[in-house]
Amino acid sequence: MYDWLLFLHVLSAFALFGTVVIFSAFALGTATDSRLLAVANGLWNVGGLGTLVLGIWLALYVDGYGIWDGWIVTAIVLFSIATELGRRAQLGYTPAAGSGEAAATIGAPPAALMHWLRSLVILALLVVMIYKPGA
Repeated sequence: MYDWLLFLHVLSAFALFGTVVIFSAFALGTATDSRLLAVANGLWNVGGLGTLVLGIWLALYVDGYGIWDGWIVTAIVLFSIATELGRRAQLGYTPAAGSGEAAATIGAPPAALMHWLRSLVILALLVVMIYKPGA
């Protein structure tokens, strides 16, 4: 059971990285496509739900880990921050109402900045997951 939980948890994390890759392309100037934006948002939603649910399940399943361990709480807080930064970045790449083109803020520093900050938070989250400080 542990192996499957861990496999699905890591697979969900790969979905999150898929979102970061797509938004990196947007931030670097690739034309924003509403379908690709929908895929990126879907990957974040599925990956986020899977990562959180399976991660908490793993914490409860494995002896020696507790849901209130510092590294697990840190991971949940970092994930929440990354989600908010991603929401703010997404606003800059969402098509304007009534037009097929992206909003005037496409590629603007605020949207790109929010994406790059989210990327750094995701990197910090990966470090926490690998090294489990305090465990």
